[in-house]
Amino acid sequence: MQTHRVNTTTTPPSIHWRYGAPLLGILLAPWALAGNAVAQGFIEDSTAKLTTRNYYMDRDYKDGGAKSAAREWAQGFILKMESGYTPGEIGFGLDVTGLLGVKLDSSPERSGTELLPVSASTGRAADEYSRLAPTAKVRAGKSVLKVGDVSPFLPSIVASPARLLPQSFRGAYLQSMEVDDLTLHAGYLDRINRRDSSNYQAMTVASPNRRFNPTAESSHAVFFGGDYQVSQRLKLRAYHTEVAELYRQEYLGLLHELPVGPGVLSTDLRAFDSGEDGSARAGKVDNRNLAAQFAYAIDGHRFTLGYMHQSGDSAKPYISGTESMVISEMAMSSDFVNPKERTWQAIYDHDFATTGIPGLKTRLRYLRGDNIELVALGGSDLKERELQLEVGYVIQSGTFKGVGLKARHSIYRNDFPAAASFRDENQTRLHIDYTLALW
Repeated sequence: MQTHRVNTTTTPPSIHWRYGAPLLGILLAPWALAGNAVAQGFIEDSTAKLTTRNYYMDRDYKDGGAKSAAREWAQGFILKMESGYTPGEIGFGLDVTGLLGVKLDSSPERSGTELLPVSASTGRAADEYSRLAPTAKVRAGKSVLKVGDVSPFLPSIVASPARLLPQSFRGAYLQSMEVDDLTLHAGYLDRINRRDSSNYQAMTVASPNRRFNPTAESSHAVFFGGDYQVSQRLKLRAYHTEVAELYRQEYLGLLHELPVGPGVLSTDLRAFDSGEDGSARAGKVDNRNLAAQFAYAIDGHRFTLGYMHQSGDSAKPYISGTESMVISEMAMSSDFVNPKERTWQAIYDHDFATTGIPGLKTRLRYLRGDNIELVALGGSDLKERELQLEVGYVIQSGTFKGVGLKARHSIYRNDFPAAASFRDENQTRLHIDYTLALW
């Protein structure tokens, strides 16, 4: 659970120059090198699409705390314009994303869902917020370098899509597929744009339940690693991430599919090893997160069982405002990565396309964590559990073809001390999404 505030941080001139000069060079280079031929790929291969999202979120707290609910309704607009590349061995391009969030319903006594920015002094949500996010890009062979606003979705660096507007970072991000079956990723990030903010700000460590020092900031993060497709059914993943002066993290993963009888058995193994970096401004970091998840899919049904084990003296660290890509990812009320925690989960997914209703999907999920140590709150051998139900439908034809409707509901309970960030709650999320291709 994050603290919600409207950020007013300004960017130092040195940071502007660090990215401003390369960005200006990238933008001007195509015209200097290609002249009138620029339009052949830059414009002709461009695309634009507008996504609208109507989002209602309701946290109905059940623990008797001072705040009984966080309940808001908002409308989001995401315009993505992506150019092609200029001709030649080295191609240049430019992507621009415009984002706008509009308040439909909120009040100070029930704000704080992260759908909208909230004033720290009044608790009142902003009527609207927006940002313009440009990204310059260069392509050479099968490698693409992006500079500006970037959205990596990797095991240790995740741009969260879980609210009204997507969260992103500022920096440089390189993706390369020069070697067959191997995809490499590397990047440098110096600021984060949270999902309920219109400004870039310094990165911190997510610190619910007082796990770390939430005010400790990092100047930058670096990451590198890759995915190797060993065979059609086996993929290996390895990544290294450093969030300067806060923590470093190693990741190894394995994804495998095996036909078994009439269905397919999927194996998902994940291992994170996290420790301190530099002066460890956020406090001690000592965590190993190991997880195994197995799923069997047959005729539109998918049954999943998973287990995750935390060891070490701290929780698993991740950047505040993002997601933690462990097997409990996308849980609605908790992240299940507290110190010493052991988590079991069971999931049942069903795709109704196999029964003649294409576009309709459901999920039933149960997570249970125990053996939790919250030293800062004076609690040990604690437990938490979450039951989650999800129904989604995408209209397949007619006037509203492509409109997606999704409803998610969870019941979450724990025996944490009263000062804990994660509270007993019933949570509901409803959103309607539609993407229109403009060209």
